[in-house]
Amino acid sequence: MPVVMGMVAGVFLRFALDLVYAMRDQFWIAAPMVLVFFAVSAVPFLAPRLPPLIAAMIVGAVMVVALREFHPAAGGTLMLARPNLHAPVFSWQALIELVIPLTIAVLVVQNAQGIAVLRAAGHHPPVNAITAACGAMSMLTACTGTVSTCLTGPVNAVISSAGERSRQYTAGIGVGILAIGFGLLSPTVTRLMLATPRAFISALAGLAMLRVLQAAFSVAFAERYTLGALLAFIVTVSDVTILNIRAPFWGLVFGFAASWLLDRGDQEQARG
Repeated sequence: MPVVMGMVAGVFLRFALDLVYAMRDQFWIAAPMVLVFFAVSAVPFLAPRLPPLIAAMIVGAVMVVALREFHPAAGGTLMLARPNLHAPVFSWQALIELVIPLTIAVLVVQNAQGIAVLRAAGHHPPVNAITAACGAMSMLTACTGTVSTCLTGPVNAVISSAGERSRQYTAGIGVGILAIGFGLLSPTVTRLMLATPRAFISALAGLAMLRVLQAAFSVAFAERYTLGALLAFIVTVSDVTILNIRAPFWGLVFGFAASWLLDRGDQEQARG
């Protein structure tokens, strides 16, 4: 887990840095969002009833409109998605260049992030059931040319960031319903998001990842396997692609290898 959380910290660090860059580039949009987020979080009575992230989003939207930074593109405002069906075509080239890297990315990187985030929040996700469900849905959604189904870290970070732990499953249901709605209205949502300044999105994402990034660092560098966790973090932050496979996978590979070779004492303690 420390090595996995080192990789997760490397992935989520970019969101936190983007929050700082948003403060630098468009202060009057990002700063009120940050101020409201921490103000609501600091009030014990208010935080459970008004999620700080929602409060920050509302304030940010108001500032975007007030500063006239909302620039919708010309054309229709309401458009529904029209999925195109694609018959599967099999080839060895696609298997080697696309299927294998995607499988590694989903199973080892994306699902690992989601599972690590949920465990850090105190949940016990069923790994085998999640893997089977992601595989089954990926086969269906592939027919419309969409991305693979996976248990992403950022979404689960938002879901588990507030509220009572025993009731956070309702946020998962809500996200699923919203995802269907956003999927149907994806052309409209895309146009609206492109009409907002980058700082609004960056600040919102950065605020959502703060607690998860804190938990990731705490687990990664608390006790054991810290060298492997550090190497996983560094390689992931580098964002280097090797053999068409992104850095988070290689962060796990090098992190586990370093812990296996050099964290012998931690391995003996774990066995004992």
